Amino acid sequence: MIDSPLRRAAGSLFGLAYGDALGKDTEFLAVAEIVHRYGPAGPRELVGEPALVTDDTQMALAVGWALREAPALTPQAVEPLLRRRFLDWAASPENNRAPGMTCLRACGELGRGLRWQEATVAGSKGCGANMRVTPVGLLDVDVDTLAGLAQLQAGLTHGHPTGLAASELTAYAVRVLLDGVALPELPGLLADRAREQRTVYRADWLGDLWQRTGATSPAEFIAAGWDECLVALDRLAEALARPDDGGDACRLTGEGWVAEEALATALYCALRHPDDPVGALARGATTAGDSDSIAALAGAFVGAAAGMPAWPTPWATQIEYADQLATLSTPSRDPSR
Repeated sequence: MIDSPLRRAAGSLFGLAYGDALGKDTEFLAVAEIVHRYGPAGPRELVGEPALVTDDTQMALAVGWALREAPALTPQAVEPLLRRRFLDWAASPENNRAPGMTCLRACGELGRGLRWQEATVAGSKGCGANMRVTPVGLLDVDVDTLAGLAQLQAGLTHGHPTGLAASELTAYAVRVLLDGVALPELPGLLADRAREQRTVYRADWLGDLWQRTGATSPAEFIAAGWDECLVALDRLAEALARPDDGGDACRLTGEGWVAEEALATALYCALRHPDDPVGALARGATTAGDSDSIAALAGAFVGAAAGMPAWPTPWATQIEYADQLATLSTPSRDPSR
């Protein structure tokens, strides 16, 4: 049964947090150790009251609140709010969940008041760029605004073009799933999007970021990112064409520490378990790679496709930050937005 758009949005944001929580305790473990602890199906139950999440969900909430507080969804309005929310996260005592060093380093420079194009870690395409982008995909905005917001939120910390492109693709995936696209159609649509956008540099959102690299033009800069995403999507297509052996998805599509691999491997987990949403999360958590980020993105995709009925009902009150997740899953009450 297809859920309503509003409940699919909630399913996506809660799904991200659920995957994050299931992958939290398996990150940095070998698959054999995960199977020893949880069995061959992997972790399928939230643990704790509340069930704790990692920086993946914390930073997604930061993005969500910045978007909600913005008087307009423009780079001038959103960037200062993203900056403040990221700095609040970096300074929070709850930022004790193995946060990414790229995010911390960039936040240190943002805190000095540098322009974000100078503060960002220009060479990093870590999955911190897109693990937090789901709230952008939940917005009812035109696709160009969605693309600009997705790349901007990534760019504040991760200045590599692949991080920008993978973040846009992640938000775009959430958007089209909310609009009713079926999960199996998603890889082809993402590849089409990557080819269409290959030389589109969004200067109004990114400014002179491209000059931080050795690229000779904005188009050359951004094309490198889209090309790496296309390679990852090709690997995904090849993996899906083979029989599923039920093993570590990272062997096929990458360990997920970088943005394009996190996207591809999360999609693989979601697509291999279309009738078992919790199984998609468990598959992402049972990997030798960045398990929390892979499972979180898989949850965002499955939840966007199936809505809140995809998830066990008790989880909605057990998960950490449940109140914030619920608030940010609903449209802003501001009629101008």
